[in-house]
Amino acid sequence: MTLTEYSLASRTGSAVAGPDVRAGRILYWLAFGAAASILLSIAVSQILLGISIVALLVSRKRLRFPPIVLPLALFFAATVIADLLSGDPLRGVPQIRKFFVFGIILVLFNTFRSVSQIRGLVLAWAGIATVSAGLALGQFVQRWNDAVKLHAAVYDYVLDGRITGFASHWMTYGGQQMIVLLLLLALLLFTPRGAWKICGWAAVAIIWIAIVLGLTRSIFLVAVPAGVLLLVWNYRRWLVWAAPAAALVMFLAAPPQIQDRVFSVFRPHGDVDSNYRRAIMARTGLRMIEAHPAFGIGPEQIQPQFLKYLPADVPLPLPKGWYGHLHNVYLQYAAERGLPALACILWIIGRMARDFRGALRAWPNQGDARFIWLGALAVIAAVLAEGFFEYNLGDSEVLTMFLATMTCGYIAIGCERKA
Repeated sequence: MTLTEYSLASRTGSAVAGPDVRAGRILYWLAFGAAASILLSIAVSQILLGISIVALLVSRKRLRFPPIVLPLALFFAATVIADLLSGDPLRGVPQIRKFFVFGIILVLFNTFRSVSQIRGLVLAWAGIATVSAGLALGQFVQRWNDAVKLHAAVYDYVLDGRITGFASHWMTYGGQQMIVLLLLLALLLFTPRGAWKICGWAAVAIIWIAIVLGLTRSIFLVAVPAGVLLLVWNYRRWLVWAAPAAALVMFLAAPPQIQDRVFSVFRPHGDVDSNYRRAIMARTGLRMIEAHPAFGIGPEQIQPQFLKYLPADVPLPLPKGWYGHLHNVYLQYAAERGLPALACILWIIGRMARDFRGALRAWPNQGDARFIWLGALAVIAAVLAEGFFEYNLGDSEVLTMFLATMTCGYIAIGCERKA
C-alpha cells in the first residue's frame, strides 16, 4: 500500500458519525489508554490493547494499516520459520507471542483522527514520565545513601541497582524516558509559543537529569544526543555547533561518579562495566550469524547456545553479566532469526523515515503536524544509534512506544492529506 492509497482509505473509511460517535469515542479512549499506560504498567497496557483489538473487530469497521504491511509480514514469517528450524520451537514461543505488541499500530491507526489527539498522547506520556523521573530521582538518592551507610563503593553499588522509576528494569526505564524526552522536545521546539511550555521545559530538565542518573551509557551518551542533534539541526542549524560546548558544561557540572561513568567508556572498572562482556557477545554473535545466515539459530536460543559459539580464545568463567541476548539489536535479529529478518526490520524503519521526511517536504510550513514527524525521526535516530549497544526493540514496553510513535507519524500524514 502506498501513501496515496492509505490516505484515500483514511478519507473514505475513517469518519465516525451518527450513532457510531459513542462507539468511536470508546475505541479512541481504549487505544489512548493502551498507549499511555505503557509507562505505568505493561499488564494494564496489554489488557487495554487486547480489548481494543477485540472492540475494533466487533465494530466491523474497515480496518486500515500504515504502508509497512509487506516487510512486517515478511519479518513475522522469518521469525516463525527461524523458530521452527531451531530444534526447540517451544522455547521461541515468547517471541511469537510478542507479535501481539504490533497490535498497537492497528488500534491507534484506526481510532486516532487528529493531530490534537496525538498531542494529547505526547503530553500524557510527558506527565507520566515526569512523575516516573521524580520517583527515579528518589530511588537514586536512596541507593546513594544506602551505599554510604554500608561503606560500599558508591559507583559499584549504585550501578548494580540502577533507578527504574515506574519501569521494571533500568533499560526499559531509559528507553521509555528517551522516547518521551525527544517527543516532548519536538513539541516544544516546533509548535507555537504558549505559557504551558514553561512546564514543558521543566519536565524536560527533570526527565534528562533522571536519564543521566540512570547511568545507562547507550542512552545518555549515544541515543539522546543523536535524537537531539536531529531536532536541533531542523530547528536552528547553527545551534549544532554549540553542542560540544553544552556537553562540556554538563560534564563539568556533573558529580564525579557521573564523570567516572563517562570515562568508563575508555577506562572500564573491570567486570562492573560491560565493555569486555559486550566485546565477547559481539564476537559470539558474529559466529552465530556466520554459521546460520539465513534463519539464525532461533528465537530465544542465544543463552542456551552461547557457549557453543563462544570463540576459543575467550577464557572461562565469563565476566559477570546477562548473556540471554547480545545487547545489540542488529546482531540479535541476525543471530536469532537470520539476515533476511534483520533486513525486514531495517526495511520497515527505513520506510518510516523516508515517509516522514517526505511529509516534511510536502508540508514544510505545517506547524501542527511538523513536531510529530520530526519527533518520530529523532526517535528513529536514537533507537538506531542505541541499537549498537542494546537490544532495545526486544523490550516490549520500548517497542510499544516506538511503534505508537511511528503510527502517530502516519496518522498525521493522513490528517494533512485530508486537510
